[in-house]
Amino acid sequence: MHKQTNFRSQISGEIDASTERLLQMAKSLVAAASPNPPGDVTQAAAAAFILLETIPAVTIERYETAPGIVNLVARVDSGRPGRRLIFNGHLDTFPVGEDMGWTVPPLGGTVKEGRIYGRGISDMKGGIAASLLATEILARNPGAWHGEIVVTLAGDEETMGSLGTKWLLENVPYARGDAMISGDVGSPSVVRFGEKGLFWIEIEAEGSPAHGAHVHKGINAIDRLRGALDVLKRLEQISVALPSDVDLAIETAKPVSEPISGAGEANTLRHVTVNIGVIEGGVSPNLVPTRAIAKVDIRVPLGTTTKLLEDNLNTWLGEHEGVSWRIIQRAEPLFTEPAHDIVQRVAKAATEVLGKEPVLNMRVGASDARLYRAAGVPSVVYGPTPFGMGGPDEYVLVDELVAIAKVHTLAAFDFLNALPKPALTINMGVPETIHD
Repeated sequence: MHKQTNFRSQISGEIDASTERLLQMAKSLVAAASPNPPGDVTQAAAAAFILLETIPAVTIERYETAPGIVNLVARVDSGRPGRRLIFNGHLDTFPVGEDMGWTVPPLGGTVKEGRIYGRGISDMKGGIAASLLATEILARNPGAWHGEIVVTLAGDEETMGSLGTKWLLENVPYARGDAMISGDVGSPSVVRFGEKGLFWIEIEAEGSPAHGAHVHKGINAIDRLRGALDVLKRLEQISVALPSDVDLAIETAKPVSEPISGAGEANTLRHVTVNIGVIEGGVSPNLVPTRAIAKVDIRVPLGTTTKLLEDNLNTWLGEHEGVSWRIIQRAEPLFTEPAHDIVQRVAKAATEVLGKEPVLNMRVGASDARLYRAAGVPSVVYGPTPFGMGGPDEYVLVDELVAIAKVHTLAAFDFLNALPKPALTINMGVPETIHD
């Protein structure tokens, strides 16, 4: 116990002394382009492999699940029985966008004015670097903690993870653990313990042809589609009943979380949202269109399920002649209880590092944490604030990246040295009745 206490008191100082190491890790990952699409992360996986090899007593496994889709699993065992903690990250990024007007090299990892720039630095190569440094520091001191640390780096996340984290969870036993921490985008001031589900659909309408001057002879597919889309927006009026602890967390987090994530975040977390992202139809202004398609991103809050949305759409759209629809992607809303050990360990470490207590909140966007929760693994997302994500001059703050590394290390140390809790608490928060 004395050795553990001494080591824990040194963690923040060790990371401060390793800031240059942390930045070099992030730079080497950024320098290895891994845009998705097309989804080839071979270079980034090779760069990550080199970084993992420097961790004492590590074992690394490489899995290529499709051409260019490379996943890595690295294990560090303390040599003493205990919990298994997972650090999860994804290697793929948004397209580099060299023509977007970058003022710094997009793959250069430029550091200036307290910022580190580069495509994917926020989503999420900076967070991966923080987790790798945490693993490295703990690996140097195996006698100070129990159990094992596993790093899972996925080659497919931007396209929903079927060949990345999902594949690892289904095929590699060590990819699962007692808890998971992800350094995906967020904010040091917010510990994210859950996220909305998603329900992506495609709606197609068919008509019959006619000249645009003789509309009485045809049936306009776009008109049919418009009617279907009006019906679709009714999903936003569905009443949901969030679990009380989650609703309280969202409300409590609002003053801190909304200035970071945008005004209206709390309302979005509590409701179904419908984004009609793509509409296609027709070939000429003077022809009645015979086919029209829309692609829609529906986000699903706790308190409802994709099945309930599906049932409503089957009923509502079934009344519209010439309209059909299909599901493209679906994932249920899931959360880890805010009171769960891993959530509280991360929050405690963040309080210690930041000098103020972070808020606990849900996450609007999807991440691979949803796949861990679906597999029964309690999970939190704790990463740096994104700036310019997906656009030119993407960056994160160096101070935040250092803070993330400290929190990952301290939370991992505390979690691995704590007595196991009796139950995993992964919830969907579905009420008994839903009505529109």
